[in-house]
Amino acid sequence: MESLKSPLNSAQLELLKMFSTNIPETDWLQIKKLFVRYLAKKAVSSANEVWDKKGWTAEDEKKMLETHMRTPYK
Repeated sequence: MESLKSPLNSAQLELLKMFSTNIPETDWLQIKKLFVRYLAKKAVSSANEVWDKKGWTAEDEKKMLETHMRTPYK
């Protein structure tokens, strides 16, 4: 017999277990803020790593901001 696979990953299943109790709305908002802050911090850290690895400068930043870099559609 083939085992059933969940469409949810292990992190999602763990969150469902954690939130299986009734959590007040104010607590839920605080938890969401913590989660968003955590993900934002990771994103900034990853971007900083790329920036440092590429050796970009403030001048490079200025060029990027002024350059149209979208992929042209045919």
